[in-house]
Amino acid sequence: MKKSKLDLILLFAVIMISLFGVMMIYSSSSIWAEYKFNDSLYYFKHQGLFFIVGLLAMYIVSKIDYKLYLKYSNKILLISFILLVLVLIPGIGQVRNGSRSWFGIGSFGFQPSEVAKLSLIIFVSKYLSNNEKEVKSIKKGVLPILTIIFLFFGLIMLEPDFGTGMVIVATLFVMLFASNIKLSFFGYLIVLGICGIVVLIIMAPYRMARIISFINPWTDPLGSGFQIIQSLYAISPSGLFGRGLGNSIQKHFYLPEPQTDFIFAIISEELGILGIIILAILFLVLFSSSLKVSLVSKDLFGKYLSFGLIIGIMLQTALNICVVIGLVPVTGVTLPFISYGGSSLLVSMVSVGIILNISNEK
Repeated sequence: MKKSKLDLILLFAVIMISLFGVMMIYSSSSIWAEYKFNDSLYYFKHQGLFFIVGLLAMYIVSKIDYKLYLKYSNKILLISFILLVLVLIPGIGQVRNGSRSWFGIGSFGFQPSEVAKLSLIIFVSKYLSNNEKEVKSIKKGVLPILTIIFLFFGLIMLEPDFGTGMVIVATLFVMLFASNIKLSFFGYLIVLGICGIVVLIIMAPYRMARIISFINPWTDPLGSGFQIIQSLYAISPSGLFGRGLGNSIQKHFYLPEPQTDFIFAIISEELGILGIIILAILFLVLFSSSLKVSLVSKDLFGKYLSFGLIIGIMLQTALNICVVIGLVPVTGVTLPFISYGGSSLLVSMVSVGIILNISNEK
């Protein structure tokens, strides 16, 4: 397949998914926005603006030689580290939904953890491409990179933002899995990961409440189990065609903030199985075309970078959907390109811009 054709397919998938998201932002949020801001278009207008800015950013980044990230990866990582530290300082970082993970200007907010995700993928791509032989050694090759990964994970957990932290760690582990690291080492990582999750649950009782509500949400139907119960109420009667666009019942103050983490439930309720299939096809097109960019790239850094970027997007997508349908406990991660939020959409579109530039390498 010619690269120009591959670019068009990738670009088509991203724009269609994003426009689908803007449409569903309006449909899911209009009632809530009218009540909260006396403007049913509030979230729609903001997301439309984010989409335009994201498109512009994607175009600009697609014209920047991706090898510049190789040159400045350490500085990019340092900047993201500083941002993660600054956001923890009261008066600088803003608390939203119980997490001090935002820089805010008025109604606009930005999450430095999104920048950290991008910077870590760039840094790990550089590390793996420059240390092919060293990564076979756990002590000399793997431990240094794991130290950096868990340092960033620790800062993100101080916010706390468990969902984003898990997406970052999972993405980087998949990248390590795709390198020359011995497969036996991943057994140790799995054990370490399970122990880490247990410790995190013990340290924060609200996470245990989420686990309990995941197992049986009816133990606390008006508390920790409320959101997943309302999500399942939205999904269960959807059928093949759903209730119709704009006809959701759960968005009428039943499902909290339906335009954010649980927007997939509204998509299912209004558009049914058919709508889900269309969205799934678009994401599969995005994944397959981006993966082809990684496979055909002749540059090892470009291979790892494009692979890591698309894996990050797809893992976050899978995690969000699994939360909404009750397969995993609530994590708070957004649905890429779809959920309301400027920083998530901007970073996702910048990621695609980088992949587009890699596809045009000479």
